[in-house]
Parts: sequence; structure tokens; C-alpha cells
Amino acid sequence: MSPVGFCCESDPVDNHVISKTKNHSGIHRYVEKYVLHLVLMCSDGLFFIELLTLNSYFFKFIFMERLSRKTAKITSTYPERIIQFGEGNFLRAFVDWIVFNMNKKADFNSSVVVVQPLPNGMIDMLNEQDGLYHVNLQGLDKGNTVNSIELIDVISRSLNPYNNFEAYLQLAEQPEMRFVFSNTTEAGIAFDDSCKLNDAPASSYPGKLTQLLYHRFKTFNGAADKGLLIFPCELIFHNGTELKKTIHQYIELWQLGAEFKNWFDTACGVYSTLVDRIVPGYPRESINEILEKIQLEDKLVVQAEIFHLFVIEAPKSVALEFPADKAGLNVLFVPDEKPYHERKVTLLNGPHTVLAPVGYLSGLSIVKECLRDDVISKFIYMVLYKELIATLDLPKKELQKFADDVLERFNNPFVHHFLTSIMLNSFPKYKTRDLPGLKKYLERKGELPVGLVLGLAAIITYYKGGKRGDVEIVPNDDKAIVDLLKILWSLNDIDTVAKGVLAAEFIWGENLNLIPGLTSKLTFYLRLIDEFGMKEAVRTIVSKRYNLSVNMDFDLPHFE
Repeated sequence: MSPVGFCCESDPVDNHVISKTKNHSGIHRYVEKYVLHLVLMCSDGLFFIELLTLNSYFFKFIFMERLSRKTAKITSTYPERIIQFGEGNFLRAFVDWIVFNMNKKADFNSSVVVVQPLPNGMIDMLNEQDGLYHVNLQGLDKGNTVNSIELIDVISRSLNPYNNFEAYLQLAEQPEMRFVFSNTTEAGIAFDDSCKLNDAPASSYPGKLTQLLYHRFKTFNGAADKGLLIFPCELIFHNGTELKKTIHQYIELWQLGAEFKNWFDTACGVYSTLVDRIVPGYPRESINEILEKIQLEDKLVVQAEIFHLFVIEAPKSVALEFPADKAGLNVLFVPDEKPYHERKVTLLNGPHTVLAPVGYLSGLSIVKECLRDDVISKFIYMVLYKELIATLDLPKKELQKFADDVLERFNNPFVHHFLTSIMLNSFPKYKTRDLPGLKKYLERKGELPVGLVLGLAAIITYYKGGKRGDVEIVPNDDKAIVDLLKILWSLNDIDTVAKGVLAAEFIWGENLNLIPGLTSKLTFYLRLIDEFGMKEAVRTIVSKRYNLSVNMDFDLPHFE
């Protein structure tokens, strides 16, 4: 009998996605792309089945157990003292990670109850894993590459108020509850006058929180020591002020009375915060390697950068209750959050905005390449340490430390931050991030900051369009801005380009030609870029301005 060949191939699977099958015993099988070759042969009445090839990954994870307290051998438990609105990647990699470190290093002894703020969410996945998940931190720490994995064990349970409103309200009845954190997106802190007190639950986050606070007030008869400390982490300026204002609106709408309002204002605290950590989320590209390390099935692995900053506008008494300093964390309790907000916008976002067009027109493509380029790295340092720091009022040492952290974040070897993505809407970004620094520098130094002006010239040049090599340059901004730049550049007169851009009040809200010396300096830099190219313009300016090629009074890093 002739051999009969049979080939069986699995359905193609995306390189970054693992398909999963589950047998009747509950064993999860992980299968990547694999090929089975079965050969049926007849020889002397005997049949042979030969397995020729099978991806070893299939065998490696076929009997992998799901992450749980039992499989991870977690026996520690902490009192439930924190209510957290939101179960997404950021809160789990930021707030819950902070609580984990405080439990570990400062005897904080607290666990988190997660409340799903919307009807649909991830709490079922969290509960399936007993609230456990891993955080994968990646980046540079004082020049050293870090790629760590930690099991976070601070979430005790998660609940959905839309399915179990009573369980949600019962959180208010727990005497030890003390803290509330939230991240419900920028739109989450909003007043919806259609919400009612007897809704189960109110649709808005502030409405849900007001229901919880009112129930706690009634449960403990307005006891002053049963107030809650509330830290909104939504990415809006003065988020605490906005949340408190919205809760006051619900108190009035629902006629909850003066006694409750007084209890809320005196026994509770709502504090504005600034949060800063890049959290890419689920690590699709490296999940195979992570699963191999942890040897457990974790659907909720979250990846984040090493850097973290949590600024809380609250009195020292609150800091004593939340002793992050004892855990060595970058958590600051300050009387005014505004300077730190300005610091972030100025020293993190500001350099991004100007280095992107400068780097791109110099032939570079991603942020970390800019720091490793001998010329462009000097430009970045000039803007950060010579110009932008001089515009801020915080202690110089503190500002320099933050600038150092910014550079390490820019140079994160695990992040590929494309310059073209940063250049989206460059003009509005320059207005909010760099223009205030330009004005402040002029006011304090009596001269214009050459790096920030050069950055504006680079943006204007980028919006000219054309090509970089074989790649078409396509600016992406408000149509009116793109059209204006197209018209101005079509006139073939750089003086007109400079004056026309600076005069565009619909961009700036004012005529920037009135800033002393700005028109002539911008014109000069535009001509320099046009004649010699971006990189040579940068080389000329930084060398002339600070003699950086010969004698620098600050140290440039050596990135490899």
C-alpha cells in the first residue's frame, strides 16, 4: 500500500495574539501558530502515526494554571481602606502599584476595592484572578536598564454597582474605609442633572460618589472621623476643585441638606492631583516572555515606565495618613499643585514639541535617536537646562532632577516614540507649552531663548511640506493653520512667512510680532535652515550661543 500523507495546519494567528482553547477540565491551552504533520503508513498490517513538527510553545503553556491567590500562593490580606473608581491599566500600574509598595515598605496595611464606573468593564477578569496581576516596569534608572515584573496583591475584590448596587452602598458602611481614588477619563468629572438620588446607581461618577458619601453620612450619624479623603486622578487641571464643585451641585439638586454639606466640607477632603507615568498597557509584543517567567496565566499584565510622579495638593496631616515618603516613592504633598503642573508642561511637554521638528528635519525618526545624536542632544540640553528651567519658580535642584528624569524617559530603550506623532497639532502645542516660557525667559533675561525660537522656526519649516528623502512631509493640524502656512510659503519670501505666522491671532490669541526682537530672530533662523539645512543650523546656533562644542558647564550624557 502506498503511503498516504495528511497535513493539518492551525488557523493563522496574529504574531502578537495568543489563541486559547479550554478543555472540559478547565485547563487552558495556549496555542501559537503550529503545524502538525500526520503520516499514515501501511507496513505489514501496522499503522504508524508520526508527529513531525509542533511548536514547542504549545507544549510549554498547554497546562499553565490561571493566576489566583491559590496558584500564586498568596496568603497576605489587608483591611479594605481604599475605594477605587476605575479598573483600567493606569490605575493598576500607578495607584495600586503605589499602595503595593506602601504595604511592603511602610506598613500601610491597606487593600483596594475596585468599583467599575461604567456598565461595561473588566472587573470580571479581575475577580477571576482574585484581584491579582503583574506590573512590568521598563526603562532607565540612573542610566541602568530595568525590566522588572512584580505581582500586585492589593485589590481585595471588584464590584459592578450596575449589577449589585447594594454591595456598592455597603462599602460606605465599612468603618475602616478612608481613601477614594478615581480615573474616569477627563469627561468623568461632569455634572448630569438627569441623575437622581434613588438611581441604582447614578450614571455619572460624581453622582455615584455623592450617593456613597450620603449613605456613609447617614450610617455613622455624621461622625467627623468617618469622612473620606478623595484623590481624583483624572487628567484635568484642578481636578479636585472640579470634583468638589460637582458634588456640591448634586447636594443642591438632591436637597441633601445643610448638615450633610457641612459634613462633606469639614470631615471629608477632595484634593487636586497631578499624575505622571506612561502606561502602554497590555504588553502584546513581550507577553510570551513574561508568561514564561511567571509561569501562570495572567490576562491583566500591565506595562509601564519606571518613572512615576504623584503630586497631591493637601495638608501635611493627609500626608501622615498616606505615608508614601516612607516607601521611597515619588509622591509629593504640596500646598499648591500649580507649579508642578507648570513644571511638567514646561520641562516634559515643552522639549518634546520643539525637538520633534528639529530632530525630524535633521534626519532622525524617534525621540531616543535625538538624545544619541551629537548635535541634536546639545540642542535638547540647551532648551531644557539653559532656557526652560530658568522660567520656573521651583528650587533649581528640584528642577534639574526632574529634567534629568525627563531625559531618561526620552531615552527609554523599550519605547519607540516617533517624532511624527509628536508633531500632530504643533502650533497649539507650542502656544501652551513653549510660548509662556519664551515670554518668561525674555522678561527675566532680557533676551530671547534661542532654542525655543529655533524650535518655532523648525515647526514653520516642517509645515512647508515637501519631502524628507523619499518620504512626503504631511503636516497635521487645524485646517486653517495648514492653509495659512501653505499660502505663506507659496509667496517665496521668508520675511513674509515669519511675519504672517506671528501675526496669526487665531493661532496665538495675539500678534507675536509685538514681542521685541522675535520677528527678526525668527526670520534669521528660517533663512539659516533654508540655506544650510536643519542640522547645520542647530550646530551653528548651539555652538555660537553656548560654545557647547568646546566648553560646556553641564555634562551631556553618553547614550548608546
